[in-house]
Amino acid sequence: MDKKISRPLQQRLVKPAVMAALVAGPVWLGSNWQASAQMSVQLPLSSVSTALVEQQSLQESIALRANVLPQQTVFLDVIEGGRVEEKLAEQGQFVEQGQPLVKLSNTALQLDLISREAQVTEQMNFLRNTQMTIETNRLNLKRDVLDIEHQITTLSRNLAQSEPLVKTGVLAKEHLLNLQQDLSYQQQRLVLTKQQQQQEEAIRQQQLSQLSDSVAMLTKNLEFARLNVQNLLVKAPVSGYLSEFNVEAGESRAPGSRMGQIDIPGQYKLVASVDEFYLSRVAVGMQAVASLNQQQLPLTLSRVDSRVVNNQFQLEFSLPGGHNVTRGQSVNLTLQLEAQQRSALVLPRGAYLADSAGQYVYVLDSSSATARKQAVTLGKQSANQIEIVSGLNAGDQVIISGYRDFAQADTIQLQQ
Repeated sequence: MDKKISRPLQQRLVKPAVMAALVAGPVWLGSNWQASAQMSVQLPLSSVSTALVEQQSLQESIALRANVLPQQTVFLDVIEGGRVEEKLAEQGQFVEQGQPLVKLSNTALQLDLISREAQVTEQMNFLRNTQMTIETNRLNLKRDVLDIEHQITTLSRNLAQSEPLVKTGVLAKEHLLNLQQDLSYQQQRLVLTKQQQQQEEAIRQQQLSQLSDSVAMLTKNLEFARLNVQNLLVKAPVSGYLSEFNVEAGESRAPGSRMGQIDIPGQYKLVASVDEFYLSRVAVGMQAVASLNQQQLPLTLSRVDSRVVNNQFQLEFSLPGGHNVTRGQSVNLTLQLEAQQRSALVLPRGAYLADSAGQYVYVLDSSSATARKQAVTLGKQSANQIEIVSGLNAGDQVIISGYRDFAQADTIQLQQ
């Protein structure tokens, strides 16, 4: 049996349905409007650049910006600290080996030199006095030996003359015994004196050797102190350009501080910074081509500095002589990451790679003047080309200019 629904209940059922329709309507309209906005981006045809996908030879490489630096640099470090009294050269000046650059002063070094000179003088005076004393003792012992030998000779002669006289009874036997005792005493004394002479000679040689070593050491220290004082006049160790020279008169310099550097002329190298992504892909001996003075110059990678600083590491290329370059000059070069060329599907590099992060491109249909968004997979690249691994075919026409105005639309309508 049907039950009659009252009007208030009927109104309560209709109102929620109407409200739901009113709420759902704007949502449906907004989504359709957003979809249509993505499909209706329009741009003039003259605002884009296009290129064809082609099968060409590709050799993976990276473009670098290198700086010209000297192959050999000699640093100027302060050996002994001091106060800068006079600056004798200017930065950028060509200096000859031995040319004075800076004059320093150091009172402590000068006082130390005076003290060492006094020590050496005192020690040398003591050595001379000791040598004189030893020489006097040596001469005294030699004289004693001569005296004893003279006594022995005299006693031997008297003894030989007295023996016949004692036998004949002219001299008493006691006189002969006294001569024999004196002769024996002098002979024993001669032996002892010669032993003393030998011992003192050995001691004398040892003392003289020790004193000579002491004087030599003091003299060496004196020469070192003099050298320290001489180092207060800083001279150019080699001939070259004074590329850096941070010195001002009146300032104090600590030992070991760096004042500047000298660049050896005629020998240069190229130094380039590379992203750490390529650290495992580069090796010494790789080939490169530099654009120098409107010429293409072949180079060889000579050194890889694997220390990563600010997400980059450095490469060095030896630059042959005979090229007119200056320190700090910038040079464009291309480093070949592959030894040989190979055939690949390629597309010219362009601003589109940065705007799309290499994830997609816009393929142009010339008949309808419409470009559609196409996902791609990119591979290795050179300075001017990039490999297409998947997503495109040979003959496809691709927009290679920037994508910033495309708002990541699915299709682009190009107008004449």
